[in-house]
Amino acid sequence: MVEVISVLSTVVRVRNLSILADVGINIDEIGRRQPLVLDIEATLRDVAPSKLDETIDYRRIVAAAQGLCDEHIPLIEDFAIRLGHICLGWPQVRSLVIAIDKPFAVDRALAGVRIAMARDRATAHQGETI
Repeated sequence: MVEVISVLSTVVRVRNLSILADVGINIDEIGRRQPLVLDIEATLRDVAPSKLDETIDYRRIVAAAQGLCDEHIPLIEDFAIRLGHICLGWPQVRSLVIAIDKPFAVDRALAGVRIAMARDRATAHQGETI
């Protein structure tokens, strides 16, 4: 019997990305940047990319996250979803998971959110983005 080995998926990751973002709903948070720590995992459409245009440059993910830092986004949940929409706009990305921690949100704990997003199957086959 011949054993077949297959690549099941390729995930491009950016972990522990520290940024300063204008997030928050409390009066003392609005108008000042707060530290966030992001973990982003983008699952690629091509399971075994062999060319640069079949994958995602890590720096592109970092730039997308940093690009959201200048506008006030009240909830880190919304920050994650906006970043997800940007990343899913790239044709190489099939799905992603974004975790955001807000180090100083609560005492004696690390608060955060985690979202998972994917392309709609109907549009993914047509090459459209959401």
